[in-house]
Amino acid sequence: MPSVNVRLSILAAAVAVTLPRLASAQEAQGFAVSRFEPSERGSEWFANESLDLRGKPRLILGAVGDYSYRSLAVYDRDGNVLASPARNLLFAHVGASFILNDRYRLAVSLPLQAFADGHSGVLGTTTIPSPPNEQGLGDLRLGADARVFGRHGDAVTGAIGVQVWLPTGDKAQYASDGEVRVRPRAMVAGELGDFVYSGQLSVTYRARSENLVGGALGSEIGMSAAAGLRFADGKLLVGPELYATTVFDDAFARRTTPLEGLLGGHVTAGPVRFGTGVGTGLTRGFGSPALRALLSAEWVPGVDEDKDADGIVDREDACPTQAGLRTADPRTNGCPPPPPPLDRDHDGIVDESDACVDVPGVRTSDPKTNGCPADRDRDGVVDRDDACPDVAGVASSDPTKNGCPPDTDGDGILDPEDACPSEKGPRTGDPKTNGCPDLDRDKDGVPNASDACPDEPGKADPDPKKNGCPQAFVQAGQIKILTQVKFKSASAEIEPGKDSEEVLQAVLEVLKAHPEIAKVRVEGHTDDRGAKAMNKKLSGDRAASVVKWLAGHGIDKTRLSSSGFGQEKPIDSNATEDGRRQNRRVEFHIEN
Repeated sequence: MPSVNVRLSILAAAVAVTLPRLASAQEAQGFAVSRFEPSERGSEWFANESLDLRGKPRLILGAVGDYSYRSLAVYDRDGNVLASPARNLLFAHVGASFILNDRYRLAVSLPLQAFADGHSGVLGTTTIPSPPNEQGLGDLRLGADARVFGRHGDAVTGAIGVQVWLPTGDKAQYASDGEVRVRPRAMVAGELGDFVYSGQLSVTYRARSENLVGGALGSEIGMSAAAGLRFADGKLLVGPELYATTVFDDAFARRTTPLEGLLGGHVTAGPVRFGTGVGTGLTRGFGSPALRALLSAEWVPGVDEDKDADGIVDREDACPTQAGLRTADPRTNGCPPPPPPLDRDHDGIVDESDACVDVPGVRTSDPKTNGCPADRDRDGVVDRDDACPDVAGVASSDPTKNGCPPDTDGDGILDPEDACPSEKGPRTGDPKTNGCPDLDRDKDGVPNASDACPDEPGKADPDPKKNGCPQAFVQAGQIKILTQVKFKSASAEIEPGKDSEEVLQAVLEVLKAHPEIAKVRVEGHTDDRGAKAMNKKLSGDRAASVVKWLAGHGIDKTRLSSSGFGQEKPIDSNATEDGRRQNRRVEFHIEN
């Protein structure tokens, strides 16, 4: 090793360089430098398998364009590039997959080197040459895979397989080892809604096994993974992929463990699928490029699936997940034969036609009563339970009334007992009023129709909003008040006198009468005249004054709190005097 301590390193994920062991001046031999191995045709990933092994049979054709930059480079100790023997490499991986019996796949892929260039570098006494030609041929890859469990589209699908590379390529072009390579592998893939994933673990036997400057070339372990999301009704798949290898003899060493990542997408339009991706080496392992760009196109014909394996393809199968029989009726084709008709109550009328499947009955021409016990008056109450079997009535829990005349007004009082059979009313002990409307529910002398508080007794008032309402009452989570507490102008001091005293006294009585009200928040509000900050403070002080008054008259302070909102929550327009008066208010909100 020279004093300059030049180091050899490869960027991204593409290949490895083979150097003979000579003590004197020598020239390194080429090898299969690219670490990117395209998936078999039919996959929606670039380096991973989606395990779509459907078809009886099915042929898939396609090609992947693979451009890599600086797959092989020579660096000095400071990381500066001295030379790039494999600078630009462009391959077209032409391939085909042939799927048999919905489970097995045979595949072939041939890399055609469309362009290669570089700059020779010297490392000690070793010259690392650039490709002698712009075009070349890579190693022919043959593959065979078998699905072990699951199906394409399931949450988990597993497969095993093997790939073999024949030394058809040119070593000098960094496209071949010049030796056979064999890779057994295990694969997994799955879909969870729009989330799609894939993974692979492999062992590659490389007939060439030798030491390199800074590492080794030989048999290796391979790992890859991918995850992504589907868009556009599943026709577009986008996601990242990672793949890496490490040499057995120098496992997980820096130079012999290239790791590469790429982001790609595939879109399917009918039988045609296109893909594009870009990536880079994530370590300086042998064959890891500074940049990789991918472009793919393939013909992927559709497949007639038969999930239940009954010999009827899903598109013709009315029951695609249940094995069945072929029929001429599209509604039953592929469905299991129907079971014999049931007659649970053994009345001679099959359940399908029996309106009372669990109760023996008689046959009638009315589908609503067929198979049900006899009901002469057709009121829905069978004769054996009907107190009035020849007069249509209504069901009742009272055996003496069950099936007897109805409750016309629906107030729960049967018509014979209802003094007002066409008007709803409460039950009373007086036959003259039983079932008649209660015109004054709260008994305050104000009829319900004009009573603003029909369930709270109050005084008559010419204001329809206050008529029949008490000074204070519970409604909709608040203690409502008819008149407002009055304060001195621009002050939080409550004005003495009958008006404020009466309304506060009314609130006090409500709180005493309802001990279940554990917390009340007193809110103060103003109109929009004056400064906002001053209004907010004034409203808070006024709310606090009300709390102080209530506490001073026997209400536990823990039941009370106060807040001031100033002009923030108007309930009317501030453009009129009446609206402003409505906005100047105190509210009592029940918190719990």
